[in-house]
Amino acid sequence: MCGEHRNRRWGFFLSVLAALCMAIPSGGAGQAQSPFLGSAPAGRATGTTLDLSLKDAIALALRYNLGGIESEQNTRAARAARLRGLNALLPNLSAGLAASENQINLRAQGFNPSIPGVAIPTLVGPFSVNDARAYLSGEILNWSDLKNWKAATETERASQDSYKSDRNLVVFTAGEAYLLVISDGATVDSVRAQVKTSQTLLENDLDLHEHGLIANIDLLRARVEYQTQQQRLIAAENQLAIDKLGLARVIGLPSGQDYRLADAAPYAPLAAITLSQALEQAYATRPDYLAATASVRAAELSLEGAAAENYPSLSTAANYGDIGSPSFGSSHGTFSAGVTLSIPIFQGTRVRAAKLQADAVLEQRRAELGDLGGRIDQQVRTAFFNLKSSSELVTVARSNIDLANQTLSQARDRFRAGVADNLEVVQAQESVATANQSYIASLYSFNLAKLSLSLAMGVAEESALQYLGMR
Repeated sequence: MCGEHRNRRWGFFLSVLAALCMAIPSGGAGQAQSPFLGSAPAGRATGTTLDLSLKDAIALALRYNLGGIESEQNTRAARAARLRGLNALLPNLSAGLAASENQINLRAQGFNPSIPGVAIPTLVGPFSVNDARAYLSGEILNWSDLKNWKAATETERASQDSYKSDRNLVVFTAGEAYLLVISDGATVDSVRAQVKTSQTLLENDLDLHEHGLIANIDLLRARVEYQTQQQRLIAAENQLAIDKLGLARVIGLPSGQDYRLADAAPYAPLAAITLSQALEQAYATRPDYLAATASVRAAELSLEGAAAENYPSLSTAANYGDIGSPSFGSSHGTFSAGVTLSIPIFQGTRVRAAKLQADAVLEQRRAELGDLGGRIDQQVRTAFFNLKSSSELVTVARSNIDLANQTLSQARDRFRAGVADNLEVVQAQESVATANQSYIASLYSFNLAKLSLSLAMGVAEESALQYLGMR
């Protein structure tokens, strides 16, 4: 039973790791722990016990989970990059107001006339100049800037789709942590029942031993079984407390906030959906696949933008203002306007290097898109396999519980009748414990398979609760 619990624990972290592989990295260096297993909690513990439903846990995770927060900020950074690219295409308009007091030394400017008998001053002024002017400049046609802006737009779209994918992953992580705590709670309840049964058997054996009806080895065997169940209960309660901390971290509960789960382990058959339908929906709507497609398009536009740096560009600059001396009362309007055609002739190897780098990125994005397509197929098929097998395991586990309880009842009757010793009872009790734990593990696996399928199809945020039958 402890081995099955450890396997389930490892399954949680491995499934989260596998789910992380579904998402396109948002950028930045890798961390020792996935940000989706952390959070940025707000507020303080209330000092009361919070009733936490799965719906509430998912809502909290979408708000406070660190992976979701970082992904949202990456989307804002992509929007800033797109606005920066758009700025290169927009005109720049500014205005200025200037007032100056001037005195000019003509001799210092190279003007030094000399007329015999006439004194020509070499200093002019002081005099005032006032100037109010508006300036306009901008690109009329720059193909490279236009392509780079379109590439930034596609990159922003990819970032938005990645954010949606990360929200799906947040829902999956929170849902899986919640299911794990449900499973832990069911394990604790099951082991407590086994402790109570063992205690009852031990008390009966003590009474029988005092009356000389059973041997001392039977009493020792009953005592060992009772203490073994107590050890299992201690371990199960400890694991429940640890996994509750893990759930609290994922969804962003304040440190020290006590809570209890409001939902029990659900068992609801999934509505009929074929493998081909699931694959079709995954390729059509899965956000990370849409993000990868947009990234390919952005790389293509970046390559076109790099090549366009060899194209001519057309720009303009103009200004209009009112200038006068000594005041605006004697001013007059002046202006200038011009258009510049720039034709690149030789730019060294800069454009060639930019094209080479952009082409390398494009090939990388295309390879990533192809790989993601294959992973989607694998993930959807794997989820279907797990769903089918875990559903069958739940059915078998239910039947095993009934059989194990019948076996325990018959073993007790045989022991009371003196037909067998309590070894048969202890073995039957172990069978009941194993059957209960198998059912808990299989139910956890079944619900996890449904959650994994919703993630593989890209609909976890919209449909996870519906898939689990908890909406």
